[in-house]
Amino acid sequence: MLIGELSKQTGLSRDTIRFYEKQGLIAVGRKERRFNNYKEYSEHTLQRLFQIKRIKGFGFTLNETASFLDLIETNQASCQNVSEIISEKVSLIDQKIMQLIELRQLMQRSVDKCLQDCCSNAQEPNCPMLTTDFLS
Repeated sequence: MLIGELSKQTGLSRDTIRFYEKQGLIAVGRKERRFNNYKEYSEHTLQRLFQIKRIKGFGFTLNETASFLDLIETNQASCQNVSEIISEKVSLIDQKIMQLIELRQLMQRSVDKCLQDCCSNAQEPNCPMLTTDFLS
């Protein structure tokens, strides 16, 4: 199938498919080209793109996705291995959530302090939240 059909079936843009090919996530050999030099993509490539889309949908980076694909290619993507990798990702997400909660709290305290202190005393042309150690 041509790239347009591949794009329709996967929901990925042609540019994304070309990018994945350039990054080595999918491959098209010389024999898979038509007489007019158009690339002919196989059913295997279609399935691989669905795998990439699924893995990326879990929030994995391209490098992590490539690692998953390597595991699949070498028949090492056992439930145990995949579960461990996903569990590690969940831990990282939990850490990121905690960091974001802390950042949100800091920002909310800054807004509250600004509304309470400096907005009621509008002598400064610029908000001190951005120019001083505001929360100390």
